[in-house]
Amino acid sequence: MPGFKIKMSIILACLAFLNLFYSLDCYSKTHKIVMIIASLNFRDEEFKVPKDIFEKNGYSITVVSGSLSLSVGMLGMKVRPDITLDKVKVDDFDAVVFIGGSGSAEYFTNELAHKIAKDAVAKGKTLGAICLAPVILANAGLLKGKKATCNDPESIIKKGADYTGRSVEQDGKIITGIGPEAAKEFAETILRSCKNP
Repeated sequence: MPGFKIKMSIILACLAFLNLFYSLDCYSKTHKIVMIIASLNFRDEEFKVPKDIFEKNGYSITVVSGSLSLSVGMLGMKVRPDITLDKVKVDDFDAVVFIGGSGSAEYFTNELAHKIAKDAVAKGKTLGAICLAPVILANAGLLKGKKATCNDPESIIKKGADYTGRSVEQDGKIITGIGPEAAKEFAETILRSCKNP
């Protein structure tokens, strides 16, 4: 009988430890993704398709832009940002995703956008950019010597990127997509990266 009690105590202690371990593992993942869109002319599908996929997989989304005014997509989609660039704390998110469209040029030389991207890399977060948005990463110096794809190859090649022309490219935790047609694959690749730190 005493032996049984000791065995039960050991089993219960092991179960308590495993429960704590898995709880800590869950808490280490925030299950939050920040999506950065232009104030005007972000690409609708590149925002909507990934957002839907992220939410379906249990991630909460914070939409960010240069201001809190209503952002309007190239095809007319209207989105109210949750916060502005200066309020982004990279530590709070699993991934930082820059959405493309002609309006993404707003961030090509934006120091705040560059800092967010650099912080994401420095902190080991997943960093994504699609369509024209990889130019933001290139201008921040993050694509030098990295495999990448983009809707404007010349701009990222000039900054040292190894342009592949693929629909979606992943180099470490940096994921780039070529355009709206790649939105689903882009989102799924970001999710896989978030789940495999």
